[in-house]
Amino acid sequence: MHRVTALVRPVQSTFELGCAAEVFGTARDGVPQHYAFGVCTETPGAVETSAGYAMSVAQGLGALESADTVIIPGWQPVEAPLSPRVRRALLKAHARGARLVTICSGVFALARTGLLDGRSATTHWARADRLRREFPRVRVEPDALYVDHGDVATSAGAGAGLDLCLHLVRQDHGAGYAALLARHMVMPPQRDGGQAQFVPQPPHTGPDALDGLLEWAGAHLGKPLSVGDLAAYLSVSPRTLARRFVGRLGTSPGAWLLSRRIAEARTLLEETDLPVEAIASRVGLASAVNLRRRFRAQVGTTPGAYRRAFRVR
Repeated sequence: MHRVTALVRPVQSTFELGCAAEVFGTARDGVPQHYAFGVCTETPGAVETSAGYAMSVAQGLGALESADTVIIPGWQPVEAPLSPRVRRALLKAHARGARLVTICSGVFALARTGLLDGRSATTHWARADRLRREFPRVRVEPDALYVDHGDVATSAGAGAGLDLCLHLVRQDHGAGYAALLARHMVMPPQRDGGQAQFVPQPPHTGPDALDGLLEWAGAHLGKPLSVGDLAAYLSVSPRTLARRFVGRLGTSPGAWLLSRRIAEARTLLEETDLPVEAIASRVGLASAVNLRRRFRAQVGTTPGAYRRAFRVR
């Protein structure tokens, strides 16, 4: 059982903590429970929350010694220093192999450990400039929903914390399990970390701005679709299509199409015994070589290794 421990402090945001608890700590009928979730704080006892009530936290920093994943679900106020005890506990957990994860303003605490120096990270777009000023050695990505380095991961605003948590579930237990969990949460199964945090709404981004295009493209992944084909479906120019995609989804048509193909490949690797070459053909990536290259770039491993880890028996 993978142990996930949230490190809280007064005044603790209830929503950020709830994101972690909802994904890692809520038992659901028909969904296997792969995580054991707990909460700790530097000084056990009553911890004030942003909702106006106090919660009782029984565990101290010793809980981090057995955690496989440590989550810092917000850090308010962001200028609050990191005590020597908390800093040592976080560094010790990281040194023994625990994954350190932040939601929203929690990145300010993680940055004070030095573990983000020379690395990319994100936070809520409204705090990105402050993070950049206070920690010039951190490469701040203000437009990303989340950034995952494997041993450390950061997310943008609170809603993006759910995206990051589901992404971690996907990395741990495969796309199928993450999609099942997302369905129970009535959440989209996947939003890529590189998707924009904040998307202004230009005139052509109403409910029918893409007019069934996403469903049509998803049903025709096996064909060599191009951005031109997507634009032709809507009878618009590729430039207009790109504006509509950015306005609606915060990403480009090409990036969305590749992400959709990789997602379908993951499902086929988990649920079928089809050869990699056949899967490449089914998702429109032409060859096993192309699928392996694209898959490694997006998922961080090979199709074969992914199948061995997550094949549904």
